[in-house]
Amino acid sequence: MSDLTSCSCSLELDVDLARGVQQVLFPKSSPVCSWCCTGVKNRMAQGVGGDFFDFITLGDGCQMVFVGDVTGHGLQAALVMALLYGYIHRAARDGCDPLQVTKEVNDFLGSFASRTQRLDYFFSATFFCGIINPESLKMVYVNAGHVAPVVRTGQGLQRLAVTGPPLGYFFEPGLEVAEHQFSRGDRLLLVTDGIIEASNAQGIAFGRRRLDEILKQHDGDHLEFLDAVFAALKDFGAEDPPRDDCTAIVIDMHGEVGG
Repeated sequence: MSDLTSCSCSLELDVDLARGVQQVLFPKSSPVCSWCCTGVKNRMAQGVGGDFFDFITLGDGCQMVFVGDVTGHGLQAALVMALLYGYIHRAARDGCDPLQVTKEVNDFLGSFASRTQRLDYFFSATFFCGIINPESLKMVYVNAGHVAPVVRTGQGLQRLAVTGPPLGYFFEPGLEVAEHQFSRGDRLLLVTDGIIEASNAQGIAFGRRRLDEILKQHDGDHLEFLDAVFAALKDFGAEDPPRDDCTAIVIDMHGEVGG
């Protein structure tokens, strides 16, 4: 076996191992709740990547949802993602404060970035962390430079504000917490930038407008909606496999407030 063939086989094995680790880390299914329906769909650019997400039911019954995107893609992003994923779960055990969780994640990334000038770029990520109270359907959240979530209401679409810069760049990033009050029938959509920045052969980006139109017009359930998003990317002519990791999470609020 030549050195080149040996290196190729070793790289394929590394990718397979990293893919296996990510499959263990990612949730096997969406949470089963009486007050909402939740779905997620994910495609990695190189089989492994830097998108990460999960749903955590907290001790008081509130539901945490987080999604983020580590800088870069491939094996180096997958490695940082795995470190970050475990840390977020540890930080979430201490309570229902998305601001505190996000600050701790920022400190965690910053501690690694400060050790090297050559690799510091990779220890950064966008991050959205929201905690929804199932009794009131109120969400408190922090959005650290992530693609702004969109809520479909009876009145149209509402984009939720970004409340701080991406994590890992500043030790005092000026993060803020925000709130959003859902109503029964609302649909929350969270995506990573791989979806809106996906481009076709002509170099045209899929963009927010096309995604917004699907959100406004699609009347199917949460899983059918996710299928429609990824089918629209294919029909648009986006690269397959994608150039960047693509993740979409949808949460349909159907619980009775106070019930």
